[in-house]
Amino acid sequence: MLERWRREHGLELDGGVLDACFERVERALSVVEVSPELAGANATVARRGAERLGWSHGYLRRNARGCVGSGVCAFGCPTSAKQHVGITYLPRAQAAGATVITGADVQRIVVEGARARGVRARLASGGGEYLEVRAPWVVVAAGTIHTPLLLARNGLGAASGQLGRNLVLHPATAGFALMEEIVDMARGVPQSFYIDEFASEGIMFEGIAGPPAYAALSLPLTGARHAAAMASYRHLAQFGLMVSDRSRGSMRLPRRGRGGRPLIRYDIVEEDVAKFRVGLARLDELFRGAGAREVYLPLPAGVSPERARARDLKLLAFHPLGTARADVDPARGVLDPNLRVHDVEGLYVADGSAMPSSLGVNPQITIMALATRLAHHLLAQSVPHTAGDAPRTAQGIPDTATDEEAQCRS
Repeated sequence: MLERWRREHGLELDGGVLDACFERVERALSVVEVSPELAGANATVARRGAERLGWSHGYLRRNARGCVGSGVCAFGCPTSAKQHVGITYLPRAQAAGATVITGADVQRIVVEGARARGVRARLASGGGEYLEVRAPWVVVAAGTIHTPLLLARNGLGAASGQLGRNLVLHPATAGFALMEEIVDMARGVPQSFYIDEFASEGIMFEGIAGPPAYAALSLPLTGARHAAAMASYRHLAQFGLMVSDRSRGSMRLPRRGRGGRPLIRYDIVEEDVAKFRVGLARLDELFRGAGAREVYLPLPAGVSPERARARDLKLLAFHPLGTARADVDPARGVLDPNLRVHDVEGLYVADGSAMPSSLGVNPQITIMALATRLAHHLLAQSVPHTAGDAPRTAQGIPDTATDEEAQCRS
């Protein structure tokens, strides 16, 4: 991916520096590989199918400490094992002296003399109060949807004509299978296993699962067939399919009468539809290779994967990226290689909108690694390499965070 960004966008991102950033982020988030026992039987089904077919596969690495496999990661971890920024980076920031203000709606980026000098926000107190923060740098991290809207409202970053364009989504879908054995797919880690045999084709398979209410909503069945499948819930397995998209969407500021909401447009291109045709056929092959009694693909009745059209697909999207993409050429991108807005000094972006293209994998760690790189750039520091992995317990939990936390505090 770095080579593609260098070739297509002129981004010379040093692999060694990014390796150190990835290592630092993964260490801070306690990223470890899911064990087969914790992954659960749903992952076992996919692993059996992949092994019988000879497909490349493995257990995913994820940010968790003390996970017990509650099976509801997407709905909120009941044991606080998921290492989100609220229990990792924010406490470290506060310990280092950061002030966190909630409920403040940033509406204006203060620019003086072609340089960002701060922000102005409306407070949620209800009294119409405003807060202005002055700073040597302004880093926007409002996400792929709201970052371009904030920049556009302030008349910033629009010179290239790329602001709000180049939206990629990682469109995805999933299939179910009825197995002979008991799966209990809500037990274990839902997103614990991957198959990357076809990653070079832009097709990635990843685990997905959930409790009965989630399965009832997601099953691509109706009526008596839906009822019969749900009656056999404990025997259901599920696996997901994600596409590295070539489709591009766009967004723009709301027009009057639209209730203040941005207009987002995304049309899937035939190249990506073809990836889903191939992916769904292979998903069917995976389940049958694992010994499935029945396979339920997310297609209308009577439509095979080979004949599926765009309107036949039941798609979701999880990873919006690219709406303020970085490019060395100010005519082709909103940000420069250091993630600074091309036409404004002191204004940077550190979220998914900066990504030049679809990644093909979940982007959380990449976004955080680039943010780490940006932080050291602003401080004119080289990225320190950690001394190695901290000692880990049998559950993969670091005994200490010691030197990493000390580096963050310093």
